[in-house]
Amino acid sequence: MNCKNCHTELLQEDDYCRKCGGKVIRNRLSFKNLFEHLSETFFNYDNKLLRTFVQLIKNPEDVIVGYIDGVRKKYINPISFFGLSLTLSGLSIFILKKFYIEHLDFSNLFEGVKASQDIMNATSGGVLEYNSLFYSFLIPLMAFVSWITFLDKKLNFTEHIIIYLYSMSLLSIFSVIVGQIVLLVTPSSYLIYSMSFWLIMLVYHSYALKRIFKLSLGNLILKTIIAIAIFFMAYMIISILVFIIMLITGAVNLDDFRPK
Repeated sequence: MNCKNCHTELLQEDDYCRKCGGKVIRNRLSFKNLFEHLSETFFNYDNKLLRTFVQLIKNPEDVIVGYIDGVRKKYINPISFFGLSLTLSGLSIFILKKFYIEHLDFSNLFEGVKASQDIMNATSGGVLEYNSLFYSFLIPLMAFVSWITFLDKKLNFTEHIIIYLYSMSLLSIFSVIVGQIVLLVTPSSYLIYSMSFWLIMLVYHSYALKRIFKLSLGNLILKTIIAIAIFFMAYMIISILVFIIMLITGAVNLDDFRPK
């Protein structure tokens, strides 16, 4: 009998391959063993996914700094974790567009200001349509801000990307789970929840970066102010570029901004 993964010869009593560590599968695929495999993969406490999720909350430095330092087997790798978060986010967007689209009208926040309503109407649909692209762009942007802020900590840009692949994937998965609960219980509150999640993101990253870089409270406050300032400047530049594109494409009109 040979291993189905690496074709190494196995002993009859082997349950795992001695070379690649793959589990020896003796039974044909059925609903029962498929369910057992899924349970073992996603719900067993000792599995990498659950362990990664829990440790990113309890000890984010163990996961992130560990990966940067070369630990590759203990936790799920950041690319796979990011891919999972994109999949769940895509599923969540599908559910939102299919069943809860009326609760995503951000233009109500600017009632009476026609230009602002037009901008929100034009952008909110695009955010949903290109959510994965926006989410993917946000990670290198935050990594760039972090890299500038923590130049004295000697991590390179790629290593900062690892930080945010892990942190943003965790927050995205958490957002999807909690967001679906909010939609089921009180869908009218989803807009408030979506906006408050930026505060949750700030709090978690402050906590994670404090542990990763071993910052004092005063140093953390200073770094947070610097990072927010850099992010705000980058956000303003990007917003101006988006506004120019919307003007060129006709999504908004300058006449909407003239006093009535």
